[in-house]
Order: sequence, then C-alpha cells, then structure tokens
Amino acid sequence: MPLGESATVHALFKDNSFDKRYGRLRLWGSIGFIAMVLFAGELFQRKGIELYPIVGSIVLIILAFITFKLHEPKLERHKMVKGELLVVLFNPDVRWFLLSGFFMVFAHAALYVFYSLYLAGLGYNKFQIGLFWALGVFAEVIFFYFQSKVLSRLDPEVVLQMAFGIGVIRFILIAFFPLTGVLILAQIMHAGTFAAHHSAATKLLQRWFTGPLQARGQALMATVSYGFGGTLGGIVAGWLWDATAPRNVFVMSALACGLAGMAIGKLRPRHQSA
Repeated sequence: MPLGESATVHALFKDNSFDKRYGRLRLWGSIGFIAMVLFAGELFQRKGIELYPIVGSIVLIILAFITFKLHEPKLERHKMVKGELLVVLFNPDVRWFLLSGFFMVFAHAALYVFYSLYLAGLGYNKFQIGLFWALGVFAEVIFFYFQSKVLSRLDPEVVLQMAFGIGVIRFILIAFFPLTGVLILAQIMHAGTFAAHHSAATKLLQRWFTGPLQARGQALMATVSYGFGGTLGGIVAGWLWDATAPRNVFVMSALACGLAGMAIGKLRPRHQSA
C-alpha cells in the first residue's frame, strides 16, 4: 500500500492534478470492494468459506500480472540526504498529524470489528447488515468522485477537522440512537470519516514527505495509524464489548475522534511550519 500510494501521489503532484484526479483513482478500490463482497459473499454462501484462500490467491495473481503490465514513467531520482528523515520526524507538526491518524483509525477499529455484531444484536439479518456496509462504501465512492471540489477549496487540515467532527457525531448516533433511519445517516457519514480523512491526510502528508521520503512517509502513516491504532483500537474495543454494554465501544470511538481533532488542531499555521 505505501508503495502504491507513493507512486500515485508522486505522479499526480508532478502534474499538479492531485485534487482533481486522486479521488477518481482511489474510488476504484471502493468499487472493487463492493464487487468482491457481492461476488465472494454469494460464492462462499453457496460453496463454503473454505474457498476463501483460493479466491484470494487468484485475485493476487491477477493483480501481480496487471502490475507487470503497467507502464513505468520516467521519474526524477533524488538521493536521500543522511538524516533527512530524522529532521522531518522532529517537526512537531508531523508528530501531531501522525497522532491524529492513530486516534482516527483507533476509532474505526471498533466499527470494522464489531459493527456487524452490533447490528445483529439489534435484530438485523445478514442481508440487511450487508446493505449497511454497502451504503457506507457507496458514500465514500461519491466523495472520492467529487473530491476535487472539496480539496481545491479547503486546506487539508480543515478537511481533517471536519472529518473528526463528523466522526464524533457518527459514533454518538450509532451508540445512543440505533434506529434504522439514524443508522443509515451514520453510514452515509462514512464519506467524511473515511474518504475525506484519507484524501486530506494523503495530501497533507506531502507537505513534509516529498521526493525520496514519499514512500517512507506513506509507510510511517500506515504503521502508526492502521498498525498501532487499528490493533490497539480492536483490543480495547474487544475488552469494552465483553466488560460493558456494546454501545460503549462506539462511545470510545467518538472520544477517539475528539482526541484526533485536538491533535490536528495543534498544527501551526502553514507559514510558521514551512
């Protein structure tokens, strides 16, 4: 993922087309997710989950073949200066940014791990639960398609603050107002808490990690957020699920989104942090 994101971002920033084109490239991942859920879900329902390793292997083989067929553009090569990465990491803005990513994925770990169980406990069947997930992914596709209208008008840190605020509201709604109409609204908010956050974070990352540091920056963000944040979020959510009421898992997520907003609020104005 870091290598793929780095190559994509490098090409788009080189052409000054990140705001316009990144979302429309990224949405194909979401479309692929929907297609695979529909296809594999039906297949596993009929033939059994034992086919999962086979299906996964086939998809990865196809992906590898397609990757080798990609045309490799000529890129400007810049040798990384010794200690350059440490200079970036000592920037307090970078640390606050990474901390905000940690808390945002920490918050979403509860959603990814326990949302289906939460809905099942509320009485929804498997098909209805699948529709809730599909709605969330569809919402992110819509944002990615119209991403340029947002990122071309607002600074990425502003978009991140909005995403964290939407996250607080979303998880409070899931925890305390689990009515069908409210849950539908909460899933539509996935456009803000995932898609807007991902696009804005990817753009903001380029403020500090450029040239030969791009891939390392992407890897660092993935490690801190999805690695540490996702793992710890899942562990804490699991403990809360067993020890308290299920809704408290999403209360924790709302609090984590609030902490993410506080972290990103620590960023200095651009003219000071440059």
